[in-house]
Amino acid sequence: MKKGIISTITVMAVSAALLCSCGNGKKASKVVDDNAPMTLEIFDVAANYQGMQTGWFAKVVKDKFNIELNIIAPQVAGDSIYQLRSSSGNLGDIVLLDATQFQDCLEAGLIKDISDKIKDCPNLMKFDTQIKALNTGLPGNSAGKYYGIPTEMMDTSPTSFTQERIYSLPQFRWDLYNKIGAPEIKDLDGLIDAFVELRKVHPTNENGDPAYPLSLWPDWDGGDGMIGIANVVQLTTWYGDKIKGSAVLKPDNTFYPLTAKDGAYYKILHFLNKAKRAGVVDPDSGTQDWNSVCAKISNGQVDFIWYTWEIGFWNTSARLADGTAFCFIPVQDQLYYTDSDAYFGSGRIFGVGSKVDDAKYARIMKFLDWYASPEGAMYQHDGIEGFNYKKGADGRLEQINDNALMDNLPVPAEFGGGGYSDGNNAINQWIVNSNCTNPLTGEIYATQYWSTYKEKNMTQMRRDWEKKYDAKDATDWMTKNNRLTVSPSVAVALPSDSADISVIRNSVNKSVCDASWRMIFAKNDAEFDKMWDEMTAEVKGFGFDELYKFDTEKHQIEVDAKIKASK
Repeated sequence: MKKGIISTITVMAVSAALLCSCGNGKKASKVVDDNAPMTLEIFDVAANYQGMQTGWFAKVVKDKFNIELNIIAPQVAGDSIYQLRSSSGNLGDIVLLDATQFQDCLEAGLIKDISDKIKDCPNLMKFDTQIKALNTGLPGNSAGKYYGIPTEMMDTSPTSFTQERIYSLPQFRWDLYNKIGAPEIKDLDGLIDAFVELRKVHPTNENGDPAYPLSLWPDWDGGDGMIGIANVVQLTTWYGDKIKGSAVLKPDNTFYPLTAKDGAYYKILHFLNKAKRAGVVDPDSGTQDWNSVCAKISNGQVDFIWYTWEIGFWNTSARLADGTAFCFIPVQDQLYYTDSDAYFGSGRIFGVGSKVDDAKYARIMKFLDWYASPEGAMYQHDGIEGFNYKKGADGRLEQINDNALMDNLPVPAEFGGGGYSDGNNAINQWIVNSNCTNPLTGEIYATQYWSTYKEKNMTQMRRDWEKKYDAKDATDWMTKNNRLTVSPSVAVALPSDSADISVIRNSVNKSVCDASWRMIFAKNDAEFDKMWDEMTAEVKGFGFDELYKFDTEKHQIEVDAKIKASK
C-alpha cells in the first residue's frame, strides 16, 4: 500500500470532485440533488456473508451515498438462489459474477448497458484498456458497448509479477520450523515428516486447545468453476499444474484429465490422506467451514497455511518481531505456478442489473466509480484512517492496530462501532487490486509494501530468513532457483456450458468432491486407490470424456492468448 503525502482534507476534496464528475447531463445532476435513502441489492458470488452490510463500512457508504447494501451470497444461500433470481428476471441491482455466468446473464437480458455513464467515471476510466478488452470480447458485442467491469485489475502489464509471495505456497510458523531443527524439505513425504515433528513440539495452543499442521474445510468446494475440493485444487499449483475444470494445464501448455492417476490432483489428494494417517490433519476438517478455520488460525491452532492472504489472520508486527510469524519454507521438488499480475482482472465481473430505475442506476455508477477511486481502494485495502493507519509527519502512512481483522477489534463509535471484521466490506471483492500504486501516496495499497512497514518489520526473523535462503522474499527465491512459472494475464471470452455439459459438470464435480473427502480419510493406500478407481469409473459414466473434450477446447483459447501475450 502507498504512503500518504496528501492531507485527508485534500483526499476528500479530490474524491468529491471525482464523484461529482461521474454521470452525465441533467439527469445525473438531478440525482445528485435527490439523495434519498436507497438500498442496493448486490448479488455477489465472492461474498461469505449474506444480509445487510453492518458496522464501519456500512457507515462509510451511508455517509457518502446515503445507501445501504444488501448482500445476496450464493456461497451462503446455495447455488439455487442464482437460478431462482435469474429466472425471475432480476438478479440484483449490482451483480458480481464469474465470467461465464456474466455472459449467460447478459444473453438473458439481466445485465444493463452502462455505456452512457461509464465514460464519465474517471476512476473507472483509468482502467479503460482492461475494461474495453473485457467488453469487446463479450459474445455479440460487436458495437463495443460497455456492460461489465473486471475485478482486481492491475496497473502494471499483462506479463508482470510484482508480489513478494505467490497466491499459494507452503508457509510455516518460523519459530516452530526452527524448533524442529529447520529441516530441508525435499518433497511431500518430507513435508509430512516435518508435520509429525510439529505435532510433537506444538500439540496445543497457549490455551490448551488442540493444534494441527493442517486444518481443511469443504465449503469452498466447486467454487469458481473448479472441479474437486478447493484445498486440493489450490495445492496442485505447487507442481506447476493449474486445474481448468475437468482438465489440468501443465507448464508446457498441454492438458491432461483431472482423473489421471499420475496427475497433480491424485498426488495432492494422496498427500492429504497420508498426512491424515500420520495424525497431522485436524479431525474437524471434513465438516468445519472456513470461518472455523479462520478462528483457529487466529487462536494459534494451525501450524501451516498455503494461501498468502491467510497470514493476515496471524502475522502482526509483534509476531514478526518475536519470530512467531508465518513465512515461506521451500519444498525442494516443487515448481510453483502463479498467474501474473491480474492486469485484465481476476476473472469475475461487476455489472448493473437491467431492471434498475434511472435514480438507482445513477447512484450505482457513482458508487462503483468511488469503489475504484484511491479513497475507495484505501478503505478496502488499508481500512480506516485513525484506526488502521495513521499519517506521519513525513507524509508516509504507518499501520496501527494491525491485529484488527484477526481479533475483530472494537471500532470507535465515530467510525461506526461494532467489531472491525464484523463491519469489514462484505462485498469481498475489489475493482482495484491491492498491489496497484496509490496515486495519493506513491506506494502500493497493500500495507506490507509500505516503506514504514518494511522498516518496522526488518526484524531478526526477516534477516535470518534472508540469510538462510539468500533471497529478499519468496518470489525472489523462486526466481533465483528457477522454481516459478508465471502465466500471463489475458482477456478472452470463453464459451459457456450448454445445458447438457452443465448437467455433466455438476454430476462430475459432486462425485469428485464426495469421493475426495472419503479418500482423505481412507485407512490405507489400497482403500484410497479403490475409492479413486471407483470415482473415475463413476464420472466416466456421467460423461467425463465429453466434459474433458469441451474443457480442453474451451481453455485452449485462453492458452493460445497466453502464448501470444508472452512473446
